[in-house]
Amino acid sequence: MSAPAASTLALTARRIEHLLQQRLAPTHLEVRDESAAHIGHANAGKGHFRVKVVSTCFAGLKPLQRHRLVNEALSALLVNDVHALAMETLTPDEFVK
Repeated sequence: MSAPAASTLALTARRIEHLLQQRLAPTHLEVRDESAAHIGHANAGKGHFRVKVVSTCFAGLKPLQRHRLVNEALSALLVNDVHALAMETLTPDEFVK
């Protein structure tokens, strides 16, 4: 399977950023496209991304609950545009730059 076009991946990264900003109002957000490290994997033209999200929405939640919030925010993209999503979810008090 061929790798998705760089422009498609950049658009997906921007959409990830927009959806997380809109849904979780993060105080810090990083979206990294790691697709180049996975060229040749059977990913059906979808991208591999890593996000770091720092949000007060995560206060009092366990890691699985935090990940579910991120997955819910990105659900539309996870169906067709994202093959793999690694995430780090932190509250502002947990975040160390």
